[in-house]
Amino acid sequence: MEAMNTIEPITMVEFIPQVLRFKMDGWRVAQICATRLADGYELSYSFGKGCDMRTLRLTVADEETVPSITQIYPGAFLQENEAAELFGVKIESIDQDYHGKLYRIAKETPFKQKG
Repeated sequence: MEAMNTIEPITMVEFIPQVLRFKMDGWRVAQICATRLADGYELSYSFGKGCDMRTLRLTVADEETVPSITQIYPGAFLQENEAAELFGVKIESIDQDYHGKLYRIAKETPFKQKG
């Protein structure tokens, strides 16, 4: 059987319910990635199960707050701290929030600048 690899655009309202479904169905978090857009961010949350990969893609405005998934997937705290610290993504209620002190970097939120 061929492995499935999908990217699924999702709204903020659908986000946490879908993450909960993945958890209940045995999916693991594979990666969380942030990319800068002209007026916000594109966040990709990838989940793996066996050889299958599904990515939830959120587009958020500069000042929009994203709920943390660490209450569902505790290990996501590193990648969420990274997105917040390097890009300036506003992620609320991260378990183990490093408050901008995950990395020793010379410039605050170095990837927040608009392209």
